[in-house]
Amino acid sequence: MFVRPLKEIPCHSHVTLRVSHYMGRIAGRRHQHQSSSSYVPKHLPAKEEDIEKLDRLMAVSKNLVVLTGAGISTESGIPDYRSEGVGLYARSTNRPVQYRDFLKSESARKRYWARNYVGWPRFSSFEPNATHLSISKLVNEEGVVRSVVTQNVDSLHIKAKTKNVIELHGSAFRVVCLGCTFTIERHAFQNLLTQLNPEMQIVQQTMRPDGDVEMNQEQVEGFNVPSCPSCKGLLKPDIVFFGDNVPKDRVEAVRNEVKLCDGLLVLGTSLTVFSAYRIVLQAAELHKSIAIVNIGETRGDKLASIKISAKCGDVIPQLCR
Repeated sequence: MFVRPLKEIPCHSHVTLRVSHYMGRIAGRRHQHQSSSSYVPKHLPAKEEDIEKLDRLMAVSKNLVVLTGAGISTESGIPDYRSEGVGLYARSTNRPVQYRDFLKSESARKRYWARNYVGWPRFSSFEPNATHLSISKLVNEEGVVRSVVTQNVDSLHIKAKTKNVIELHGSAFRVVCLGCTFTIERHAFQNLLTQLNPEMQIVQQTMRPDGDVEMNQEQVEGFNVPSCPSCKGLLKPDIVFFGDNVPKDRVEAVRNEVKLCDGLLVLGTSLTVFSAYRIVLQAAELHKSIAIVNIGETRGDKLASIKISAKCGDVIPQLCR
């Protein structure tokens, strides 16, 4: 169930690329540099005594599981849904696509893929920040963390070359068929969409947490979406949409990691989504130590022995000194 680093995933596309991926990466990095704090909610600096408490916990817990959420990726410039004042729900009345709508409605699928197509060059260009890199070091070099369970679909842990990552809600960097086992790497799928929609212009717009952008119906009506080349089935990103369920084998893999760990470190998530909250509930039932670092309250605060209300980037890198 652990995910390989992105550099190990081959791309076999033979479609001519009409949108420069290189320029997309440069533009994305420039935007990231300019607004990486735009989606981080207001917060106070981390207290030194709180960091010391967490440091002492990690000194005696050599087998941790880290659970991460969107709050660690906002520092890379990716917006989230729920952050107070700056999350998508605070800035817009629009909501993410529901799984049942994606299945039943051709127009919903066309709208999703058109917006995702425009947002992809920028979304795929974001880079790991200090928190991702520090977690990678705790896993790969210091051996303090046994595995990372992330709710995020941005694959930034994979880009940070972190070992033993379980992407609880999947990855936006893969596209799968709902009717068979066909899978295609997302960059290759972008090339295919470019071939099918040569008139579609990619223009920088406000991006949503799952990588797509806001577009009106007139802009997406003529967008062409391919079906599976193997069975003509529906293609969707390999992520768990709202209203869908986390695959059972992935749930069991996470449960096993929690059983084997001696503590759970929760970073950058309010635990609003039950698929994440139940991980904390399981840890509590098994009497594992629980520490939480997140700006604002979470559903798991009462179960934690340590709660630090601060930006993860102000705390986690200091544990790798």
